[in-house]
Amino acid sequence: MAHTDPIKLDTVNPTFLPPTITAPIFEKSVEGSAVMSLARQVPLSMTANTAVPVPLDVPTADWVSEGGRKPLGSGGTDIKQMSGKKVAVLIPVSMEVADSNAGGLFSQLQADLPTAFARAFDMAAIHGKNMKGGGGPFADYLAATTKSVTLGANAQSAGGIWGDFVDGMEEIIDDDWDYTGTVADNRLKPKLLKATSTTGEPLFVETRQTSGTGTALAGELIGEPLAYSRSVSGKLRRQSTSVDSGLRAIGGDWSQAAYGVGMNISVKLSREATYIDEDGNVHSAFQENLVLLLAEAYYGFVLGDHEAFVKFLSAPAGS
Repeated sequence: MAHTDPIKLDTVNPTFLPPTITAPIFEKSVEGSAVMSLARQVPLSMTANTAVPVPLDVPTADWVSEGGRKPLGSGGTDIKQMSGKKVAVLIPVSMEVADSNAGGLFSQLQADLPTAFARAFDMAAIHGKNMKGGGGPFADYLAATTKSVTLGANAQSAGGIWGDFVDGMEEIIDDDWDYTGTVADNRLKPKLLKATSTTGEPLFVETRQTSGTGTALAGELIGEPLAYSRSVSGKLRRQSTSVDSGLRAIGGDWSQAAYGVGMNISVKLSREATYIDEDGNVHSAFQENLVLLLAEAYYGFVLGDHEAFVKFLSAPAGS
């Protein structure tokens, strides 16, 4: 976000950065999350669990005679409890950079933090893990489904990778769910673009469409919305603890997935605090002439039924 006047750190509240800086970070984190782009948003309470109604079926209406007993709707609603979970990142910045180019620093934060938050959310919502591979904050996660399709199972004459995705859609529809979209790993993109029919025609032209820079949605796959996230595979660039799970996509009935976002995202700064780096070394912001920026946000996620989704897995090596 551009600023008309240079921002000086001595004019900024030392506890919280202004909403004009933090608000775009929050908005773009939602746009950049593949899961949030397809799931439905519900209110999230920051003080107590929020009862989130997740529809399991459409209530059944029936005909009735004048004055007759009204039919009772047969549809059910499963009540899921959603609570806000905190995601945070601490960024040390040299005082010289912060003072000489504060406006540029804040612009960089607005570009980088949404990606960091979106990837952390997608990792938790898809795999049930945090960014270091430990247990995630949410009780529900998409990869818990038992439905799966191995990509490459269909020969080119039987539809190839197109047929693989249709097979997954069929699993969902045959189980009485709707197939309404897919989240995919970036590693899948070149394979989709290389896929051709037996006459050499590209099969996935629609996946080349994009809804805008920085957004997760990127066209369609087998006629339904497609969103990309590097968190689908679990293997992230410059993340030494991450490993490739072999998951390349997950799709299904996104009415069964709901998320909430807290409206009190904060970015705090300190010139005196200490922090511990990944090697266990203690650093003093005051002694090392640093500014510490602590960004925090709250998100929630629930699933009505993880069996409303199907996993698409990469073929084993050598197959």
